[in-house]
Amino acid sequence: MGENVLDHSLDYLKALISTSSDAIVIINSSGVVKYWSPQAEEIYGIPLNDIQNKKLSDFFKKDSLKLLEILKTREPVFNVYHQPRKDKHVLISSSPVFDQSGTLIGAISIDQDITNTVKLNEKLTLTTTQLQKIKQQYKMQEQIGPFSDIKGTSPALKNVKALANKIAKTDATVLVHGESGVGKELFAQGIHEASLRKDQPFTAINCGAIPEALFESEFFGYEKGSFTGAYKDGKAGKVEMANGGTLFLDEIGTLPIDMQVKLLRVLQEREVTRIGGNKPINVNIRIVAATNSDLKEMVQKGLFREDLYYRLNVVTLSIPPLRERIEDIPLLVKGFIHEFSIRYQKETPQLLDSAIEMFINYHWPGNIRELRNVVERITILTDKSHIHAEDITSIFPAQITENDIDRDGLAQEKALLEKERIEEVLIETYGNKSAAAKKLGISRVSLYNKIKQYSIKT
Repeated sequence: MGENVLDHSLDYLKALISTSSDAIVIINSSGVVKYWSPQAEEIYGIPLNDIQNKKLSDFFKKDSLKLLEILKTREPVFNVYHQPRKDKHVLISSSPVFDQSGTLIGAISIDQDITNTVKLNEKLTLTTTQLQKIKQQYKMQEQIGPFSDIKGTSPALKNVKALANKIAKTDATVLVHGESGVGKELFAQGIHEASLRKDQPFTAINCGAIPEALFESEFFGYEKGSFTGAYKDGKAGKVEMANGGTLFLDEIGTLPIDMQVKLLRVLQEREVTRIGGNKPINVNIRIVAATNSDLKEMVQKGLFREDLYYRLNVVTLSIPPLRERIEDIPLLVKGFIHEFSIRYQKETPQLLDSAIEMFINYHWPGNIRELRNVVERITILTDKSHIHAEDITSIFPAQITENDIDRDGLAQEKALLEKERIEEVLIETYGNKSAAAKKLGISRVSLYNKIKQYSIKT
C-alpha cells in the first residue's frame, strides 16, 4: 500500500521538482531509489537507468548516506553539510515521508552541490596564509614593533595598547571587544607579535565569513581524498595550522551552536580530528577571539554557550571607538591621504583646518574602517593641492552636512523602514528567524539584536 502511495505521489511531483537546480532523490522505506532527478545524474555522475529501483547503498557507502539515516531517525534535517562521496560536498535537506496512516513509506532529500565553493575556499585559505607569512617577514626585516599598525597617541589608545602589551606576555586566552571597524584584528596581531609565540603562525578565521557548511573543514581540515582537486595528502584545518602559535577567531559571536560545542572540546582537550580521520592531533595554541556583540547577553538568550563564553573571557580587551579618541583623527587622515595618493599616483594634497574639522565633528559609526573609506573617496575624487571643507562637502558622509533636525529625521525614517521590512519578512517566513535572517542578508545574531532594538513582537 505504502509503495503505491509513494509511486502515485511521484507522478505529481516529477514535473515540479525537475525544475529545481538541486539534486533531488526519493527512496522508499527499503532504501530503493524511486526518483533520481536529472540534476542528481549530473552531480553524482550516475545515470537514472543505472540507479532507479536499486538500493542507494549499492552506489554509496552506507555510513556516508544521510538519506538512509533519515529512515532510522525519522527526523528531518535542513542545510546540513554532507559528503556522500569523496569527490562531492553538498548541503542536504532531507525529510521522512509518511502516508495518511502515519506509516513511514520513504524519504526525500534535496542536495545542493557546494564542491566548487569548497575548492575556492581552499584557494582563499592558502592565499591568506601566504599573505600573513609575507607580512610577518616584512615586519621582522624592518624591525617594526608590535602594535605598530595601530596609529594614534590619544590617552584612550595608549591605555589599551599598554594593556594589550601586558596581556601579550602571558599565554592567556583573550577576548577583544569593540565596535565594527575599530581594528580588533590589528590588536590580535599585535598581541601575537608581542608574545613568546611571535615566531610561530598567526592564523585568523573570520567566523562570520565562512559558509556554515564549511565550518568543520575550515576549522579541522580533512584527510586525503576528500574531494577532486583537494590537496592529495589532505589539508590541515586552521586550528592545526595555528599549532605553536595564535588562533584568532574574529566575529566569534556568529559561530553556530554546534561548532561552539566542537570548539569548546578543542579548548578543553587541545586536540583536533580531521574530517574523514580517526586519529586525534595534539595542538598547542593560544586563542584570541573578537566580537562586537554582547556575548553575555547572547548567553542569556541561548545564542552562545555559557561554558565557551567563560573559556574565552579570561581577559577582556575593550577597544575604544574612534569618537572616544578624536585626537587621533588628524594623524589617521593624513596617513590615509598619503597611502591613497601613492596608490592612485596622485600628488599628496594638504587638508586645511576646515576640512580636518569636518572629520573631527563627524560621529564615525563605522570607526576607522569608515574613516579610511571616506579618505579614499576624497583622494580619488579631489584633484586640488589644498582641500577646504567646501571641496569635500558633497563626498563626505551626509550626516555632517545636514542640520541636526534633518539628520535625526532621516535616521528615524531609515529605522522605521528597516523595522517594517523585518516585520514583513518575519511574517513571510512564519516567524522562522533563521530563514528571515537569510532572506534579509544578515546574521541571525544581527536579526535578534534588531528585533530587540525595534521592540518587534515575534
